[in-house]
Amino acid sequence: MAGALFLSAAAAALLAAALPAHNPATGFEDPPPDKIVIKVATVNGSGCPQGTAAVAVSADNTAFTVTYSNYLAQAGGNSNPTDFRKNCQLSLLVHVPAGFTYAIASADYRGFASLQSGAKGTQRASYYFQGSPNTEYRSHPFTGPYDDNWQATDETDWAQLVYAPCGVQRNFNINTELRVSAGSTSPDDVSFMTMDSTDGDISTVYHLAWQECPEE
Repeated sequence: MAGALFLSAAAAALLAAALPAHNPATGFEDPPPDKIVIKVATVNGSGCPQGTAAVAVSADNTAFTVTYSNYLAQAGGNSNPTDFRKNCQLSLLVHVPAGFTYAIASADYRGFASLQSGAKGTQRASYYFQGSPNTEYRSHPFTGPYDDNWQATDETDWAQLVYAPCGVQRNFNINTELRVSAGSTSPDDVSFMTMDSTDGDISTVYHLAWQECPEE
């Protein structure tokens, strides 16, 4: 009988030393047979240039946090034409105990936005397994005037969770993006949106769910 258990961890349980996000990972060396182990394969994108993002895994291996320091999209003023959209794709290797599989059940995002009157900002994320046609999308719109911290949570109903194939090692990919459109006031006014907090860093926490694989 297949069962499911939601596992989460608070940010306080994160490992003290974050893993450099740009280092590639090709596989596991002797992973423990009885617990989840998360390893970063790659972190790439215009919103997370090399050296500006890091990943830390919770002490019980049921959640992980991505920290950004240069994730900003903006429009208006002297902004470059490509600045209106920034993205960051995270590719993960996840080892789970034999007979189990996993999915991302929820994700918490936060940052800061300064949107002029008429300006719009969007935080969007997609979740999918390598080689799978199933992709889950979540979007959160913001409308100016807005000048404050923002927060968004993606949650997936149990019936909609897309689990990794049993017995197959496939990277799990999370692609996030920020988009900003200029406001309707002066073209010199800049609107921007960051995925960070007022102190310059953000903890984006991803919570894992897992279930038993059916017996063959």
